[in-house]
Amino acid sequence: MNPVEQLIINFQELVAQVPEVVQPFIVMLAGAIPFVEGEVAALIGVVGGLPPVVVAIAAVTGNFLSVLFVVAVTARARTAVVDRRSRLVRVSGAAGTGPSVEGDPFQDTVTKKPESKGRQRFNRWLVRFGVPGASILGPLAIPTQITAAILVGGGTPRRWVLLWQAVAIILWTTVATVSMWAALTYVVDVS
Repeated sequence: MNPVEQLIINFQELVAQVPEVVQPFIVMLAGAIPFVEGEVAALIGVVGGLPPVVVAIAAVTGNFLSVLFVVAVTARARTAVVDRRSRLVRVSGAAGTGPSVEGDPFQDTVTKKPESKGRQRFNRWLVRFGVPGASILGPLAIPTQITAAILVGGGTPRRWVLLWQAVAIILWTTVATVSMWAALTYVVDVS
């Protein structure tokens, strides 16, 4: 038995000590963590010896619930900012005095942080492929939670973001689950 097979068997024995009812919930919680998401959670579950279909459903559920939470919070924050900005414009425009949003004296003093490489790549994909492409390709650059926050914060309708994030999460988690199951079954010969 090679070391990889031994490591997998030891991990499966460790997972077997956890009650079977709780195992999918652990995968679901792992799927809710940014950078772990559904893909890595699915890998953990399949290597742990759980049925691939159960693993995929649990990982997708955890990842989507965290995206749903991020979308709800971001949408509320965006609404608050837009409402405040519109009140500020109405008040300054009606009174005729005071700074307007365009002539904000503090606007020039704020330094903008340089964008990360992942954010730059995501923005290129968003311009090139739109929300569907950015949602599906986004996990290659940044987590789905961050992708969803960027899209909703930029004004994309929540339902549209949730629809395409669900498609992306299902797609990538399925690919990860099937790949790991096939690798364990046909390459490592441990199932």
